[in-house]
Amino acid sequence: MTSKLKIVPLGGLGEIGKNMTVIEYKNEIIIIDAGIMFPQSDMLGVDLIIPDFKYIMDKLDKVTAVLVTHGHEDHVGGLPHLMEYVNAPIYATPLTAGLIKVKLRRNSRAKDSEVIEIQAGDTFTVGTHFTIEPFHVTHSIPDCVGFGITTPVGLIVHTGDYKFDYTPADGWPPDFTKIAEFAGRGVLCLLADSTNADRPGWTPTEAIVVDALDDAFSNAAGRIIVATFASLISRIQIVADLAVKHGRRLAVTGRSMRDNVKMARRLGYLDIEEELLIDIEQAKHLSANELVIMATGTQGEPSAVMSRLAQGRHRQLRIQEGDTVIFSAHAIPGNEEMVYRVVNRLLQRGAHVVYENIARVHVSGHASQEEMKLMIQLVKPKFMVPIHGELRHLTQHAVLAAEMGIPEENIIVVENGTPLLLDEQSVTVLDRMPGGYIFIDGDSVGDIGWPIVRDREKLSENGIFCVVMTVNGQGKLLGKPDLISRGFIDVQKEDKLLDGVRQTAEHVAAKFANNSKPLRNRVEQALHRYFYAETGRRPIVEVIIKKG
Repeated sequence: MTSKLKIVPLGGLGEIGKNMTVIEYKNEIIIIDAGIMFPQSDMLGVDLIIPDFKYIMDKLDKVTAVLVTHGHEDHVGGLPHLMEYVNAPIYATPLTAGLIKVKLRRNSRAKDSEVIEIQAGDTFTVGTHFTIEPFHVTHSIPDCVGFGITTPVGLIVHTGDYKFDYTPADGWPPDFTKIAEFAGRGVLCLLADSTNADRPGWTPTEAIVVDALDDAFSNAAGRIIVATFASLISRIQIVADLAVKHGRRLAVTGRSMRDNVKMARRLGYLDIEEELLIDIEQAKHLSANELVIMATGTQGEPSAVMSRLAQGRHRQLRIQEGDTVIFSAHAIPGNEEMVYRVVNRLLQRGAHVVYENIARVHVSGHASQEEMKLMIQLVKPKFMVPIHGELRHLTQHAVLAAEMGIPEENIIVVENGTPLLLDEQSVTVLDRMPGGYIFIDGDSVGDIGWPIVRDREKLSENGIFCVVMTVNGQGKLLGKPDLISRGFIDVQKEDKLLDGVRQTAEHVAAKFANNSKPLRNRVEQALHRYFYAETGRRPIVEVIIKKG
């Protein structure tokens, strides 16, 4: 009797980002992608989020391969952290492999991971149970693939991120023939990108961006600063071509973008002449109308170039009156507030800002509803699992699948951590496993959890109040408590309130000096009640007891 195939989504289902899927059969596991997600506005101080790898940590010896669909951060950003534990080769197309190697070099524990280059159209085997066939899809970065995965229970098709663009920037349209060929063999299950499931029609072609950027270049009298993702190689090529057309030199700033440009030129994915490029330091000596600068920071990230420019904190650049700043990227859901804050600050500094809402300087790399229907029609799967999207996207994709004739009981909408068991005739949804976000905070990975994030939220809302009390060996208070406030009140101006704090602390100390319950807890509880009664606010209260 054939064993069942297990599919476990660990990221990207119920959210935008940190895409990661585990496919398991008997004693072998393959992993598809390992991305990052940008923090939401309530995740204070968090830099990035990666998938929760807990499910595979006791199965590391079973992992035979990591397959990567393309080089965007939400698919490769978590690889350096994953590969600290996984000892298996990474399979990726040449550009994607180059981007991955740049990342791995920055992680001392993952830098020696094996990266095997593959091509769309290849066929190869990993382990004894999986035959892999990467097929070319168009997206907003070159060298993207989906995967046909032949398993002992049937053929699985994973689309990766895709849209059906007939005039892509790299001139390589999607491989309709291969997708249709899968259907001819019979596809057991389709795992399909859902990001734009609520957008009717067709996603515009990348060629539209060229015309919109050309118009922006034509109308720019001063410097042009183009912000995009560091991995958006096709967009970098468009900007380089327009720089040549309009007689400007090109400077690239931001470490990740510089590294990616260097790598993509070496591999032949960027056709940029050496004389076009100029160092950012040399850019100061050019006239404003002779310069284009490419930068990172389209999501409002505090440490990225655009945020530092908006705040006047960039070490080498300042926004000048008459600069044209172009945001050639879409704000990831949840990042809109940060992005528009940066836009507003740039406007305040005198820049002319062009972004997606007012000009077609960016188009999505993801399929809209009509393309999703076409994918379903081409593949003709028995079962359908929407992936890559918030729950509203997954649900809407399921509606489209039903409209295309897939029985509703064969359409499975699940979120991260929900295992699926498949055989030739059925799919079973298991109970969702515990798990969650793994926060990256500086050099810390996973050490910061929700309790600390919630403390930061409380600190941001109500501040902190500290009381330092000195007691003798019998627990009696010595002198008056020292009071320290941050983000709550001004200790120089709130004499009446502070007198009440001291009286409350002294009263509790006298009453419970020899009580078995720690004096610290008693004082904290009393001050919580006092502050709420007097101010209606709940600061974090910390009491420090010193022995005198």
